Amino acid sequence: MIRVAIADDQQLIRGGFRSLLEAEPDLEVVGEAGTGRDAVALVTREKPDVVLMDIRMPDGDGLWATEQIVANPALASTHIVIVTTFELDEYVAQAIRAGASGFLVKDTEPVELIRAVRVVAGGEALLSPSVTKRLLERVAGTLNEAPDTSALNVLTDREREVLALVGHGLTNDEIGRKLFLSPLTAKTHVSRIMSKLGARDRVQLVVVAYETGIVRAGYLE
Repeated sequence: MIRVAIADDQQLIRGGFRSLLEAEPDLEVVGEAGTGRDAVALVTREKPDVVLMDIRMPDGDGLWATEQIVANPALASTHIVIVTTFELDEYVAQAIRAGASGFLVKDTEPVELIRAVRVVAGGEALLSPSVTKRLLERVAGTLNEAPDTSALNVLTDREREVLALVGHGLTNDEIGRKLFLSPLTAKTHVSRIMSKLGARDRVQLVVVAYETGIVRAGYLE
């Protein structure tokens, strides 16, 4: 059972998300919060697998709440999905750095919301490619003007190839097919890269790929 917490200052949105999620046999909503401070308290108490986190909330916004949750070692297994709009692009880079695991727009299709929760809970891939790709492309230019490749020094050539593919949003299965590896071997490479770079999840690997310029360096040309 995947346990989900919902943080949004609009009760109507919280209720809609709850109804949608609880209709699924493998999803359980463990609580709702309407402020950033209440969201942190809820997550600390319930330790959900996934948090759907709004950005604009009173008494500590979603970015602040995300930072508090990620900083707590006891909540290391909790993954945060920022629920946003493209108008909030300037906040997305901050959310990634704070430790958010993915993104959704509030008018996303119900099937995408459900898929996103399951995907993030499993730690496998980025969220809804049609949304995430466009969002990350917009954010990319705000992260670093001059790519710093020094972070890549700890990686092998193969790991750099894998990182480039992760940066383009490929799943482990897709990486395996691209590099003629088994999905398990691809997963092992991704795990090692995360460990070497100190990344919390695949979204942060995407950030590194953009920051270091590895995505633009011709690996997939």
